[in-house]
Amino acid sequence: MLKGAPTIQGAVPANWNIVPEFFLTDGKAGASVHLKGDISLYGGGEVTGPLLRNGQTIKLWNTDNGAYGTDDGKRLYQTHPWVLGVRKDGTAFGILFDSPWKSALTTNPDKIEFNTEGALFRVFVIDRKSPQDVLKGLAELTGTIEMPPRWALGYHQCRFSYGSEKRVREIADTFRLKQIPCDAVWMDIDYMEGYRVFTFNKNNFPNPKQLNADLHAKGFHSVFMIDPGVKFDSTYAVYQSGTAKDVWVKDSTGKEYHGKVWPGDCAFPDFTMPRTRQWWAGLYHNFLANDMDGIWNDMNEPAVNDNELPQNLRLGTMPYSTPHRGGDGLPAGPHLLYHNAYGRLMVEATRQGVMAAKPDKRPFILTRANLLGGQRYAATWTGDNYADEKFMKVSVPMSITLGLSGQPFSGPDIGGFLGNTSPDLWAKWLGFGVFMPFARGHACAGTNDKEPWAFGADIEKTSRIALERRYRLLPYLYTLFYNAHKTGLPLICPVFFDDPADVKLRAEDQVFLLGKNLLVVPSFAKDPQLPKGLWEPLNLVEGDGSDPYQAKLLIKGGSIIPAGKIIQHTGEPSIDQLTLFICLDSQGKASGELYWDAGEGWGFKKDDYCLLRFQATEKNGVTNISLIANQGKYNINKDIHQVKAVVVKNGRIYSGPINLKSGVLRTDVQ
Repeated sequence: MLKGAPTIQGAVPANWNIVPEFFLTDGKAGASVHLKGDISLYGGGEVTGPLLRNGQTIKLWNTDNGAYGTDDGKRLYQTHPWVLGVRKDGTAFGILFDSPWKSALTTNPDKIEFNTEGALFRVFVIDRKSPQDVLKGLAELTGTIEMPPRWALGYHQCRFSYGSEKRVREIADTFRLKQIPCDAVWMDIDYMEGYRVFTFNKNNFPNPKQLNADLHAKGFHSVFMIDPGVKFDSTYAVYQSGTAKDVWVKDSTGKEYHGKVWPGDCAFPDFTMPRTRQWWAGLYHNFLANDMDGIWNDMNEPAVNDNELPQNLRLGTMPYSTPHRGGDGLPAGPHLLYHNAYGRLMVEATRQGVMAAKPDKRPFILTRANLLGGQRYAATWTGDNYADEKFMKVSVPMSITLGLSGQPFSGPDIGGFLGNTSPDLWAKWLGFGVFMPFARGHACAGTNDKEPWAFGADIEKTSRIALERRYRLLPYLYTLFYNAHKTGLPLICPVFFDDPADVKLRAEDQVFLLGKNLLVVPSFAKDPQLPKGLWEPLNLVEGDGSDPYQAKLLIKGGSIIPAGKIIQHTGEPSIDQLTLFICLDSQGKASGELYWDAGEGWGFKKDDYCLLRFQATEKNGVTNISLIANQGKYNINKDIHQVKAVVVKNGRIYSGPINLKSGVLRTDVQ
């Protein structure tokens, strides 16, 4: 989980009472921390239920959990043994239980308890002045996300499955014909030959390289799924090479372990072994020669469909005693130890392979299973949800909680994966889902079409408005991703982040902050607790203020938010017409920033980026907008051709073109 070996800095305060107590019962280790005072608890990663975690118990055992039906959603696809505590005065602490064993985490008001089915472990405690500073401390231990390619911030369209190259082209062409913004189309398992990973169905996907070239020509990127289960087939090249390298998981007798997944009987790579990860990484070289842009690792809990067994014997994964051989610092151990780490080790190997195959590109990898710290290798989504308002509403605290647990790049399947989606549900969900860090519409086989135009003309218009809003905010989103990459802070935050000492905000989980300067209020929110202070409505495109399905956006007093123009994909110029939305505080001041780079490649690591800082000050009815800092070597002047300032004040709009060096706007015009 950890990025590197941490060190203790500074003396422990004399009144410090966050002291873990360890216990060992029948060879199973645990730890508890007794709490004093009124403390709000958060974290635990990918979990259902409320944002405020007091009095909750979750099971940390990565599980293929369709519709979150197993254990009522208290056991999902990822493991984050982490708790964030916020005291009444707004100071905060975090507790990391450094164990991948099958575990349970209970957050009672007076005690946090972590029980494993394995060996003793370390506990790390971070105690700082604010919850934001605690999350920065978590990032110091476990690392941050890498800067994604800018196209990954666009809208993604997926289905299980778009079953042919013809259908994929139809989907892409329809987005462009209807002028609905989109950046990526996804290929689920039906592109494969008999569900064999790293292969293509010769009838339906005869020329994947040409398909990708055609998508690229229209401004699309492609993402292809790769699962860990490799079909047991002696004529199959991937199985042959894995057998020759001796990479498969074996049972206690030394026999190759087989479990049933989509292709039938499958062998599974033992990712605890360095040579397995190296072998797996190497498989991407020829695969990515077909010019796809992203990789989707699914079913990597790992999931095993053992439905032929009696109900009480079904594990959904390989037997707990199945040995893993380890190596290079990882000890040999049973699946009970490595199950929660399996997906994390897989995506590390996947990222290694993608980097080697395309060294000049920033990888985009999505994973279903992961472990705390796995944000260094892949983005995530909240798994196989259902087309129901309950799942729509819970997606907000789930995504916020992932951000509070170190994974800022996440989002739900918009509209719901399982079940048929109604026009009303799609419109409500997309209306706020476009402001999630990862924005993807998805649909399961056998369900209705769930593209933005599939629900009639009115919902198509609503969908276009929602997606245009996301694309207008691309400069702001990209800046937030840069901050997440540098600091570990999430993109979407609980509203109590605006004032951690305001206890009235602690349980609010309908609305969320996007960064620290934009408040998102979904259309379903009823009587939400909003932060105090000055917040002004922000309208980005024509019709977004009157469409009942759109989330309300409120800009914080004292902030400047950069926005681009409406584009159809991120390959089009966005900031050639830069807009600065300005909301002055009670002192007549505001500030903000814009991060920009080439959107691809690694030049930003060598200062080939631009970080602009803006300042606005109002005096005597005149607002002066100025550029107060320009950091980095990237020549942003070739991208920005016009700058417009929009001052939102007392519900009124004042706007006009400005010069970045010395912009002046009258804000007393009647």
